Amino acid sequence: MTHTIQPNNPEATPAPGTTDIPAAPAASPAPPSSALPPALKRRIPKYSDLAPLMQFKKPEFSKEARLKRASTIWELRDIAKRRTPKAPFDYTDGAAEEEITLRRARQAFLDIEFRPGILRNVSSIDLSTDILGKPSRLPVGIAPTGFTRMMQSEGEYAGSRAAEAAGIPYTLSTMGTASIEDVAAAAPNGRNWFQLYLWTDRDRSLELIERAAKAGNDTLMVTVDTAVAGARLRDVRNGMTIPPALTVKTVLDASYRPAWWFNFLTHEPLTFASLSRYTGTVADLINSMFDPTLTFEDLDWLRETWKGKLVVKGIQTVEDARRVVDHGADGVVLSNHGGRQLDRAPIPFHLLPEVKQAFAGDNSEAAIILDTGIMSGADIVAALALGADFTLIGRAYLYGLMAGGRAGVDRALQILEKDMARTMALLGVSRISELTPEHVRLLGK
Repeated sequence: MTHTIQPNNPEATPAPGTTDIPAAPAASPAPPSSALPPALKRRIPKYSDLAPLMQFKKPEFSKEARLKRASTIWELRDIAKRRTPKAPFDYTDGAAEEEITLRRARQAFLDIEFRPGILRNVSSIDLSTDILGKPSRLPVGIAPTGFTRMMQSEGEYAGSRAAEAAGIPYTLSTMGTASIEDVAAAAPNGRNWFQLYLWTDRDRSLELIERAAKAGNDTLMVTVDTAVAGARLRDVRNGMTIPPALTVKTVLDASYRPAWWFNFLTHEPLTFASLSRYTGTVADLINSMFDPTLTFEDLDWLRETWKGKLVVKGIQTVEDARRVVDHGADGVVLSNHGGRQLDRAPIPFHLLPEVKQAFAGDNSEAAIILDTGIMSGADIVAALALGADFTLIGRAYLYGLMAGGRAGVDRALQILEKDMARTMALLGVSRISELTPEHVRLLGK
């Protein structure tokens, strides 16, 4: 049977064998403009309407304005890269060999899913915690970093003062470019820790330990993942030396970073916490300082010698975490040296739940501290939820330092604090003690 559409004629009769399908009604004509709501009628804008929209701000080029525009640690990194010569920037930014470990460590924090709770009172967020017997306003401290005044002339002084102002611990490296005494004087009310590389010459190590104690450092952090220096290929390619060498390449690099070179050349030459002066490559200096013969007996010696809190940094297995505690450590730092030693090393964030479970089974009260890969406050919250008692940042604060000296370090800590507070509020927790493994799920596991 065929179907035809007939004209819209009430008198028309369908042809035999056909069915009449009425045509669709014609669209209604658009209403006249006078019928439109007033808000939809077009008109010529008045100046009084435009004036509130034309609030052009005067461009700001100050350091404070530059830092304020950075909302993430990654944005501080971008500023740092623009303002710092390639060799010192790469020393901070780079890692060992193919830098696989560093990428995996950062990816580990991305490969999680937060599990928030709702209808909780999060009007007030408390980020304070206790670590190694004393309070910290934030659950993060500044990790030990070497050659820090080479990154930016304020170096350890900026880091220690920013930590003092933030109410968090600051750790001076044996390879830091300021003395133990000068850092203590720069931040007299801060909580200062000292990181130690044990020398083959134990008398030199003992001298550093005694100086740290006399300067008021309450915690000694011994690093144990440096039997030899890692293959940091960026430093090799850049010809990284201490102090930086003025070659044709570095002069050209300095031509568009004059502020860094002006600061470097007009301040006191680099000195070290454990050396008066040194000239040579970074790798040579590291290998001259590291003792490849270290054993657990040396840890026993340290425990007898140092009367304050003792923390062992560079723990990468559950068994080693247990053993150093058995030998007197008050805490462990789960760390692969920021990916700067053994490439393809274990990822501290992945190791964390296993160490937490082992310590719980042993009824151990040793502190679990975590570093490597932290680039946001959300990373810190995730680590705390999975069992860390505390965290340390290295590159994250150095990016701030290179971006703007002391003010840049302050900005880095402000960014992390804001991140942590927001993340905790959205998770439905108001204090660190409320975080549990139930708040984090590791994707793919």
